[in-house]
Amino acid sequence: MALSIPVPRLDHVVINVAGELDEASALFRRLGFQLTARGHHSLGSSNHLAVFGDNYLELLGFEEGRNTLRQDLWQSPIGLSGLVWKTDDADAVWRYLESQDIDGEPPASFFRPVQLPDGSENQARFRTVRLRPGLVANGRSFFCQHETPYAVWQEAWQQHPNGVTDIIEFVVVAQDPAAAAQPYSRLFGADKLTACQEGAFVLKAGIATVRFAAAEYVTQRFAGLPQDYDGSARMVGLSLRTRDLRKVKASLLLGNVPFHEEETAIVVHAEQAFGVALRFEQ
Repeated sequence: MALSIPVPRLDHVVINVAGELDEASALFRRLGFQLTARGHHSLGSSNHLAVFGDNYLELLGFEEGRNTLRQDLWQSPIGLSGLVWKTDDADAVWRYLESQDIDGEPPASFFRPVQLPDGSENQARFRTVRLRPGLVANGRSFFCQHETPYAVWQEAWQQHPNGVTDIIEFVVVAQDPAAAAQPYSRLFGADKLTACQEGAFVLKAGIATVRFAAAEYVTQRFAGLPQDYDGSARMVGLSLRTRDLRKVKASLLLGNVPFHEEETAIVVHAEQAFGVALRFEQ
């Protein structure tokens, strides 16, 4: 039986906050995001989500006394650490990854209890399958099959004070963007990646774009790099679409978060957003 090549489509992004879930959730609310109530995975980690139209942002960490569970997650630097793709069949993706010799561990199933906006109790259930860890610098990339998508994408959770409707760009900074993009060329096919004039490589991923770019591009687009950037490939920034930049500005002013204002965008430096540079565009 022929194996189907996965289609690149961004499902969600993971921000590693380790033991600082309280601090991170407070900050992202000050940034103007509505966050879901804290969830607790059956594997031991905990999270908050900012849910958008087609994708979402996850603050992932652990509560006191649970740092020994899922220890591999906390080895990534604080900040953007997960690039997650949509799939309807984690097992089919696993077979494809095996065929391309880029597989990590077999598919894993897990869940977290959730209270829906109508007050009913349910479970958000997932099956995930990961690319081989050694292929992805400073983080993880995996596919996520939502067995209960209604337990994530609830309209009541998609309304944000800053007006954000979706993540539209995921940025990896690297001294050698081509090398950083190479695992995704193997995964999705070389024809899915496009070289750009500024030396970047871009991958269309549904309504979002995944961009592998040199430091100069990231500095220009996100008003700088994280202070601890050491030149190695790193997941570093997100661009987000908002209904109204005035809502973004109002949220940041109310939250007392410093920002850089451009004619068509508002940028929050990585140092002000848990190591993740944020660019808001209308």
